[in-house]
Amino acid sequence: MPTIYATGPLNLGEIATYPLASRKSKVSVADFARPPAANRSPARWLDTLPKILAAQDLRALLAAIHAAKRARRALLWGLGGHVIKTGLGPILGQLMRRGFVTGIALNGAGLVHDFEVALCGQTSEEVEAGLGQGKFGMATETGLYLNQIASTAAFTGIGYGEAAGKFLASRRLDPRHAQASVLLNAYQRKIPVTIHLAIGTDIPHMHPAADGAALGAASHHDFRLFCSLVKRMHPGGVYLNWGSAVLLPEVFLKAVSVVRNLGVPLESITTANFDFIQHYRPLQNVVRRPTAVGKGRASAAKGYAITGHHEIMLPLVAAALLSGWPRTPSKKRAAARHK
Repeated sequence: MPTIYATGPLNLGEIATYPLASRKSKVSVADFARPPAANRSPARWLDTLPKILAAQDLRALLAAIHAAKRARRALLWGLGGHVIKTGLGPILGQLMRRGFVTGIALNGAGLVHDFEVALCGQTSEEVEAGLGQGKFGMATETGLYLNQIASTAAFTGIGYGEAAGKFLASRRLDPRHAQASVLLNAYQRKIPVTIHLAIGTDIPHMHPAADGAALGAASHHDFRLFCSLVKRMHPGGVYLNWGSAVLLPEVFLKAVSVVRNLGVPLESITTANFDFIQHYRPLQNVVRRPTAVGKGRASAAKGYAITGHHEIMLPLVAAALLSGWPRTPSKKRAAARHK
């Protein structure tokens, strides 16, 4: 049928092609996942992951963690409240015992949830159920004790995180509750815990015992302590941000600036953000800005963003680290020789 257009379709008959096998491709079957065998160890199962995208990022990140541990560099964990209330305290305690944690930063929600778990084995109230009557956040022990601890910390100068751990260590806790507490496990192992508050965002700030000056002094002490921990990341240390979308990424960025202002370049550091949604501030303040190439900043620094639910990803990361994954090539060869 004749067309009314002056221009017709291009004839593709003379297009030059080339053999598919000669083309450089981004994905190869050599990097594909392998079906896992039954009853495999965590390391052997992880070896079956594809060498592509996030799986390869996970390999590189965990390799950096193992390297930092061998070099005795700081391995810092920033934990939002959701990480605590999804039941991951016992796993974090195991990681502490195995030397994969040298410092922990908690926001105010993380402090509340961990403290309630340690004290009575439960946390995370139904907000809607109490909000209508003004009962939300009004549990006596949470408000009274956490404010008393802040006042003690401000008076003694030991910091909010250390004071909270000391308080819990002085009480007769149910062993199951104690085992689940990040604060208590860290205190018993002399691992620094820093608490970072935004006044008015956490339920203890609503209680009669709240003292803004004490809360501010205790939290500022812990910020300065956190700066010292970040300083120990140079060179080759690691910071992992788990589930804090705003506060801890901001704190980390300021600590990085403080440390570099004092002449420590923080070279070859590794950072990562783990969350079920990747937010702006963690991506900028944890993954990208502290590791960016520039004057006084090393190109060897790397940042990773890994997406997934904490209650799945953190146990997976812990299983990988505790099983020594990823293994170095020399270890793989040694394992093959002993089969």
